[in-house]
Amino acid sequence: MNFIEVPSDKSIIEVDSNQYPLLSRIDSPADLRHMTVSDLSGVCYDIRKFLINALSTNPGHFASSMGAVELTVALHYVFNTPYDRIVWDVGHQAYGHKLLTGRAPRFHTNRRLGGLSGFPSPSESEYDTFSAGHASNSISAALGMAVAATLHNDEPRRNVVAVIGDASISGGLAFEGINNAANTPNNLLIILNDNDMSIDRNVGSLNGYLAHLTTSKGYNKMRYKVFNTLKDLHLVTDKNRGRILRFNNSLKSLITHEQNLFEGLNIRYFGPFDGHDLPTLIRVLSDIKDMDGPRILHLRTIKGRGYSPAEENPAVWHAPGRFNPDTGVTEQDKGTKPQKYQDVFGNAITALAEQNQQITAITAAMLSGTSLSIMQKRFPERTFDVGISEGHAVTFAGGLAKDGMLPYVAIYSSFLQRAYDHIIHDVALQELPVTFCIDRAGIVGEDGATHHGAFDLAYLSTVPGMTVCAPRDENYLRHLLYTSQLPDRKGPLAIRYPRGRGNSLQTLEEYRRLEKGRGEQIHVGKDIAILTLGPICNEAMKAVKSLEAKGVHAALYDMIFLKPIDENILRTVAESGAPIVTVEDGTIKGGLGSTVIEWLSDNGFTNRVQRIGIPDKFVPQGSVEQLYKLCNMDAEAIEAACLRLLEK
Repeated sequence: MNFIEVPSDKSIIEVDSNQYPLLSRIDSPADLRHMTVSDLSGVCYDIRKFLINALSTNPGHFASSMGAVELTVALHYVFNTPYDRIVWDVGHQAYGHKLLTGRAPRFHTNRRLGGLSGFPSPSESEYDTFSAGHASNSISAALGMAVAATLHNDEPRRNVVAVIGDASISGGLAFEGINNAANTPNNLLIILNDNDMSIDRNVGSLNGYLAHLTTSKGYNKMRYKVFNTLKDLHLVTDKNRGRILRFNNSLKSLITHEQNLFEGLNIRYFGPFDGHDLPTLIRVLSDIKDMDGPRILHLRTIKGRGYSPAEENPAVWHAPGRFNPDTGVTEQDKGTKPQKYQDVFGNAITALAEQNQQITAITAAMLSGTSLSIMQKRFPERTFDVGISEGHAVTFAGGLAKDGMLPYVAIYSSFLQRAYDHIIHDVALQELPVTFCIDRAGIVGEDGATHHGAFDLAYLSTVPGMTVCAPRDENYLRHLLYTSQLPDRKGPLAIRYPRGRGNSLQTLEEYRRLEKGRGEQIHVGKDIAILTLGPICNEAMKAVKSLEAKGVHAALYDMIFLKPIDENILRTVAESGAPIVTVEDGTIKGGLGSTVIEWLSDNGFTNRVQRIGIPDKFVPQGSVEQLYKLCNMDAEAIEAACLRLLEK
């Protein structure tokens, strides 16, 4: 298996029929389809009530799923799932989908170790048709399924639906998929769940009438007959059908004074409709589901629908943590705690920008998630949120750097993977001084396999001219940021740091410059050497103290830089002859351990080496502490590895 195996949490809590009279009757969408349309509004009510109660105590992504309830119910009511395919984008909106597909009794395990994934996962259910953790992939994946259904001559016809949110459709991959769909024979239905972007003005009465007319079976039967008649008369051909579609979309825009993003595509466009009007949704989906050719259905929804606090502040309620379901008051952290790494970064880059007019900051739809919102408030003209467009963010930064600016690109580790070619071609090749501030690096916890930042050390260290480093604490994050903006800077630099809080309650140190490629010795010892990178140094320090109590004296080094690595430390350790343990919060393939082994081999040393890091498997969801233990990366595992090496 490609996943680390964990015991499955099979615990069941039956859905209370008194609290949820209709949802409790649904074990699969087939049960839903036996209900009357009038029953379905009650199902929607039950789903929202269930989500509010469940997520108030077991936190997850809240507002998006609340806004997609009617859409979810309508899709499973109209389409014959799982034979018909529904492909969700991102997955934040798919909790209702999980409840309707037999997982309500296990929903209390959502995002927990051994429990349900927080995102659609094909390994979890046949109703989850494709992995959905990174944005904008639904259209491309669904198009592949739609074409496969045609090539297989599936009977009865297999319908395929891509459900994409308005933020996700800003991603370049979504438009690549739409472009291909417009030029490939297929019957794909794309549903745009628009809960924020202003693609169209509010729906007027005439537009509503025409939207109703153009989705009706009578209209489309007449339209099909007219097309075939004109085709028989050789007045139109399949070749120029695209021009007719574009003309038809443009004519509707002219008549209704409504313009939309899709009018120039060879794809039929319907909408916008109220995505919370369940009877209309069911009628429209029923009318257009068996049409030939690709279609786009545009729905307007409200994020957080059905829960006032979430409707009023959807950004906060995207993933609010625990909250009181009656009052909507979110649970606050109690007592004094260290700052979050993202806040240390946000405050530091803003302070540096006060002194350095060349500093600019870019993120991809994660202003608050990276805390660049702090800089945006102070320097809005130098802070750029480019939407879900990581590749563009990197190349845009390259353009800024080419003409004298110092751009800082703040993106989550797992999302930066999407911009790998841009990093190589548009930054590193030209030796441009772009700094990559890589948030959520390493094990991130409950978001699971699609979000762990496991691979950045490996994929960045292979890029020529790239400097790769990781601070062991909040102070060193500040020092590395300060160092990155000094005048002698050349080429790209990556600073990676984890999700969550630091370790210190002390006042942050004054900025100081760090020497590139220079690590530090944290603890002296002669029996064994432990080399670490990043905040996991704290786990190693616990192991060092425990080993000392057993009479084992371990040297501990914080390497700080993976590339260039501190060869003075490596030579000192190698010449001592002591065995070596490397510890990193990243994939064990191609990171710190691999670099150390390569250096030892290249320089003729034969010290025994034990690597500790994320195994060469995908890691499921769970708390960071649980996953460190699962991956044998915690202090106990580091100590055990040291003792095993010393026994050999």
